[in-house]
Amino acid sequence: MKPKIFAFYLPQFHPIEDNNRWYGPGFTEWTNVAKAKPLFKGHEQPKIPADLGFYDLRLPEVRQAQVDLAKEAGIDAFCYYHYWFGGKQIMEYVLNDIVKRKEPDFPFCVCWANMSWFKKEWDPSIKTLRPEVILDQVYPGDEDIIKHFNMLLPIFQDSRYYKIDGKLVFFVYQIQLMPNFAEFKAKWDKLAEEHDLPGFYYLTYTTNIEDVEKPIMSDCDGVVLSLINHSVGNDRNNSRILSYVKTLRNKAKNYLHIPQNVVSYADAIKKLTNPIAKKDNVIPVLVPNWDHTARRGYSATVMHKSTPELFKKHCRDVFELVKDKPDDKQIIFLKSWNEWAEGNYMEPDIVHGKGYIKALREVVEEYKDK
Repeated sequence: MKPKIFAFYLPQFHPIEDNNRWYGPGFTEWTNVAKAKPLFKGHEQPKIPADLGFYDLRLPEVRQAQVDLAKEAGIDAFCYYHYWFGGKQIMEYVLNDIVKRKEPDFPFCVCWANMSWFKKEWDPSIKTLRPEVILDQVYPGDEDIIKHFNMLLPIFQDSRYYKIDGKLVFFVYQIQLMPNFAEFKAKWDKLAEEHDLPGFYYLTYTTNIEDVEKPIMSDCDGVVLSLINHSVGNDRNNSRILSYVKTLRNKAKNYLHIPQNVVSYADAIKKLTNPIAKKDNVIPVLVPNWDHTARRGYSATVMHKSTPELFKKHCRDVFELVKDKPDDKQIIFLKSWNEWAEGNYMEPDIVHGKGYIKALREVVEEYKDK
């Protein structure tokens, strides 16, 4: 039996009024993607989409084409980022329209990305040490918990909503940021029972191996462990990264600066897996690529020279971590399906085409009968 693969999905590929106000008319994820520039010799920027083009997610035809590609890759469900700030919802159109139209026919779940938004995070031209908060993540209490549930109720009632152990998968990105997760969980489980829903299979996310053993994590059914930060070091004293950056600088005669956190993808994938993910409650993460210079400029992290061939090796390493788990615990998350400004996507681009999709599919086929 192959593991179940969930792919994180970003809905910020169509204009919304808030972004128009914050960043100017027509701003979408593509705005930063298109204006990205190479920062050193061999740096693959900008990232240009191929088969799907610079799409607008308001078009159902685009969403169907994405699903067709996801199925081709062997992905089982999209995990849509969802944004709720104490009563204010944002970027909700895509998932609401999918539920309204009852298409495309593809399983999904929801990830509440419960973090504050800073204006600087979406615009690399902003130079400030005191970033402006444009949406503050707050937790007002019971009334807001109930309102949040009721807003998502039609989505939970959709027949395509993904279940594990018969329960609805609900992902809270950072439960450690919540002052009241146990209260939130108890309230939602009660509301689910009142609405004849089967209850929730709660997941959360961390980038730190040490977090997996924290008591608060035991409140969740599973912990998704992404080792992106671990693999690139995010540590300016990391000798391996500094050596690699020095080599790039020596070669980059026409470039004045190199981002500090640059690591070869070949080196990064060696640290993107850890034996702790063999535990039933720990879920590993596939990372096809990473380069968010489109958002962060010189302060970005770059996994340099990612290729489908190296990604295929990484996929095998991750599949090995879960292959001996019980069937219902063989779960993998992919980060991400379409985070183009993060340089973190599976969709075809003009350099690699469907290479990453084919690489994942080939590994899925290898592990079908293991």
